[in-house]
Amino acid sequence: MSTAKDHTILGPNDGPAAEVINPQGGAAICLVCEHASALIPPALADLGVAPEHRLSHAAWDIGGLDLATALAAKLDAPLVASRVSRLVYDCNRPPSAPGAIPERSEVVDVPGNVGLSDVARAARVSDVYDPFKDLLRTTLERFATPPLLVTIHSFTPIWFGQPREVELGLLHDSDDRLARAMLANRPDGLDARLNAPYSVTDGVTHTLREHAIPRGLQNVMIEVRNDLLSDTTGVARFADVIATMLTKALAKQEAL
Repeated sequence: MSTAKDHTILGPNDGPAAEVINPQGGAAICLVCEHASALIPPALADLGVAPEHRLSHAAWDIGGLDLATALAAKLDAPLVASRVSRLVYDCNRPPSAPGAIPERSEVVDVPGNVGLSDVARAARVSDVYDPFKDLLRTTLERFATPPLLVTIHSFTPIWFGQPREVELGLLHDSDDRLARAMLANRPDGLDARLNAPYSVTDGVTHTLREHAIPRGLQNVMIEVRNDLLSDTTGVARFADVIATMLTKALAKQEAL
């Protein structure tokens, strides 16, 4: 009988499943980027995904890591980032969720995820999700004071043929304190909305539920439309916008 170890997907040259960028960051903020990488380990033979889709939004959050890294530097905060494509395992989904190992993402078929055995699914969890979860947990435990948990994502401007006008989404689960405080400090002219283009009903708040809410940490999931992160100017703009919204929100809370 085969075991998860027989289905190991990360080889010795693939590196870890997750990493901490700016680990010595001194701010009481923990940044997270669950969809930072488009890497599909060679052992999975590209999951059968067509070449034109391997660097598409289906595989990762385009511009997400660039934005998260810029924020880590600007805020002096540590950043926990996945190093494996969400088509292999979506680290913002629990193992019980069907979308954790998607057979299809919008219009992109993922043949290598179809008909996986329980053992093969368990290998994805042990090789990708568990190391990410453990690294985020230990990073949170190192803070001297309870940090904010801020996850960074990007979204495609067209989804199933429908355009999305929103530019910045501030998503929350049961704790809406930080999302609402940030929204109140959005700059003029920016289309920023609560729980858009996704909401808790879409199952996108797993990291907040797993790591922030049980600890009582203020938290927010940030979504930026990826056409606005297509170059260094756009990344720098949104790093400034988000950092300013965060710092103003915290300053107002501390003044109460």
